[in-house]
Amino acid sequence: MKEINEPARSVPVMAETDVMVVGGGPAGLSAALAASREGVDTMLIERYSCFGGNITQSMIGTIAWYRYAKTVEAGGIGLEFERKAKEMGGSINTYNKGILTTKMGEFLEHKGLLVNGEPTYEMLDTEMFKYVADTMVQEANVVPLLHCTVVDAVKDGDIINGVITESKSGRQAIMAKRIIDATGDADIAYYAGAPYQKDPKNKLMGVTLNFSCSGVDIKEFFPYYLNKIREKPGILAYLRQSRELFFMDELACLLEPINIGKNGKTDIPEDINIKNFWTNYADAGEINSFNGIHMNEIDCTDVWDLTKAEIEGRKRVIQAIKTLKKRTPGFKKARLKNIGSSLGTRESRKIIGQYNLTEHDVKNQARFENSIGICPEFVDGFGTIILPTTGRYFHVPYGIILPQKVENLLVAGRCVAGDKISHAATRQMVCCAITGQGAGVAAAVSIKDNVTCRQVDISKVQKALKKQGVRIE
Repeated sequence: MKEINEPARSVPVMAETDVMVVGGGPAGLSAALAASREGVDTMLIERYSCFGGNITQSMIGTIAWYRYAKTVEAGGIGLEFERKAKEMGGSINTYNKGILTTKMGEFLEHKGLLVNGEPTYEMLDTEMFKYVADTMVQEANVVPLLHCTVVDAVKDGDIINGVITESKSGRQAIMAKRIIDATGDADIAYYAGAPYQKDPKNKLMGVTLNFSCSGVDIKEFFPYYLNKIREKPGILAYLRQSRELFFMDELACLLEPINIGKNGKTDIPEDINIKNFWTNYADAGEINSFNGIHMNEIDCTDVWDLTKAEIEGRKRVIQAIKTLKKRTPGFKKARLKNIGSSLGTRESRKIIGQYNLTEHDVKNQARFENSIGICPEFVDGFGTIILPTTGRYFHVPYGIILPQKVENLLVAGRCVAGDKISHAATRQMVCCAITGQGAGVAAAVSIKDNVTCRQVDISKVQKALKKQGVRIE
């Protein structure tokens, strides 16, 4: 590869703060809100035009589709997202009583997905959540910065104390006493020289490009869907609960692959992997998020791979809609409404932490003295799907957000430390919110006690988290 010599130059400092959070998805939002609520100056930096991450950019309409009547929840800011959205009119009624059949309603009640006719979780209006997130950030007195990309770390020995940014305002620095990496790809940890791991792209989880449709005849489509799942039970997923395997085959939030049409035929070339489910609909004939167009062997830290996947993904979206219109009842007049603003990514870099979570931990209700929260036993990835229907959960230890060899840096979200199967749990947005809130509080406590993040008194962190509504034990 050819190289050029870039002239050395002074970089102006555009801002200074106590806690800087980089990345505004569920992890970053939770971290920034939690830190600011502990009384320290907090800044939240996001490279796109809005906060919300996978919720908004990738059109994922809920962080809690795993939730059942017996699920034990972590509490905290993850639940607050749902409550705030509902309060602000940013929720969607998934189970419309005018369309839901008696049989389906009884089934959902039996499975614990409906309680007294109401769903156990809120579907989020992904467009409205952009405003919801803005409101939460402003109410917490977090300083927001959008359209700003971090491109390097500023260090003094092993201590990180700032970042270099690029934006329309040019190349600038932001200095901070504590930095939280919520980029999803461990970008800041990487720039700072923290140890990390990343599999070859042929072993990474696939990426997804979500889309939505308008003009759908829901009353025609819904009975077709119900008939299909009766004809082809177990079409989507296995679940393991109480040490038993059974099929999840009749949930309204999940749909068969769309390439099974009326005659089992498809117009989609066989080499295109399109596996789809729908998450929510509106009475106006909108299905708000098809998840989605899956593509493999994409390295989310490679700009060429990202470009290829975005362009190929949009091509496949159009092919998918053509097949839906031809093969699926209710879609004859359907039209494309939206395509996600960015790919939904699942796996790239992961830090090597002070502790690395394991498959055994997430499957066997691990308990840790340095818990920063609990996560329902929710695992989805690498051929394993476990939903928390029985109240099982594991502790999230502080050590997985603490990278090695760099001081005063915490990492939250899907790039925390662990093995492949534990990643299938920690990558979930509910766990991202947990690690984010834990990181935000830990950063704030360490500043107030004038100690490094590695030296922080975990009992003080736990006390503050409990006060913020987080379940620790």
